[in-house]
Amino acid sequence: MVPGKQQRPADHTLVRPGRATILDVARLAGVSRQTVSRAINDKGEIDPATKERVLAAVRSLGYRPSRHARGLRRAGSVTIGLVVSDLANPYFPEVAAGVLEVAKPQGWNVTVFESRHDAEEEEEALDLLSGQADAIVGYFDSTDDVLARYAAGLPIVLLERAPDQTRFGSVGIDFATGMRAAMAHLVERGHRRIGMLDCAVPGTRSPRGEYFLAEAREHGLAVGPDWLSHCDDHNVAAGERAVERLLERHPDVTAVVGFNDLVAIGGMRAARRRGRRVPHDLAVLGFDGLSLGELVEPALTTLSIDKRQVGRLAVEQVAQMLEGKEPAVGEGAWMVPELVVRAST
Repeated sequence: MVPGKQQRPADHTLVRPGRATILDVARLAGVSRQTVSRAINDKGEIDPATKERVLAAVRSLGYRPSRHARGLRRAGSVTIGLVVSDLANPYFPEVAAGVLEVAKPQGWNVTVFESRHDAEEEEEALDLLSGQADAIVGYFDSTDDVLARYAAGLPIVLLERAPDQTRFGSVGIDFATGMRAAMAHLVERGHRRIGMLDCAVPGTRSPRGEYFLAEAREHGLAVGPDWLSHCDDHNVAAGERAVERLLERHPDVTAVVGFNDLVAIGGMRAARRRGRRVPHDLAVLGFDGLSLGELVEPALTTLSIDKRQVGRLAVEQVAQMLEGKEPAVGEGAWMVPELVVRAST
């Protein structure tokens, strides 16, 4: 999951004018679709002034011809570029499986890139995919402006992040509703001193962290920003380090919410090393719904996300956008985590 990106509420509807298409270029230049095709493919039989007018419209709209328009794609075939943060995290292969589940029966290809939360790796992936793919789906730290610059004219679907540019599609997670369920569960179990292991850019809070604090206020808890312990990575070891810091600051903490399941499992391990029994001395709640959470002892309570459905919805949006339709909103673009209660709380 990508930290530090604000999510829109599940009931908010974005106004999406759609992406620039070859028909938009034709209308702006005052020519036919065929004339646009001849101009961008450098074919003859076109007046030089007309060609320049078409190319000016292309630049103005930020239109980039697909591989199909350039004659590089076989009829019916599509290549989707999928960018994920960390293939070692079991979350992302499940999302990729959902992408393949919809793409493969249609004969579409999927190319996977791993960004590792590194700006250069991410931009390299975007640069390569801009010439090789017909659409791009993924988890991005780059701003919308950067994405648009590297992949102008291509359908782009952002995962777990609301777009600023309304021509982009998105599949988001309703973290607000999920965190509301998580905090209500912990409060019902009698917890008042609750901390969070938060993965975000240093000095900031993730949307999950913000919603955690909002719910703490809603329940009247004496919990402020210093009850969030920063995770320097998204893995088990980072969760261990974060819970150690939290316990040093607030030894009276009785429950913690993890940014994801791996971080939460790390928190459980570190708590046990310090003699804290889970859940008797410290309740632990994760976020993601990884299968791994059922295998640890005690089994991890989590906010479960249907990760395959995230991938499926993304490809469905790609199909819509390739047909020139607007990206989906509402149920077709946002998912609500489900609280799965197990032994760790």
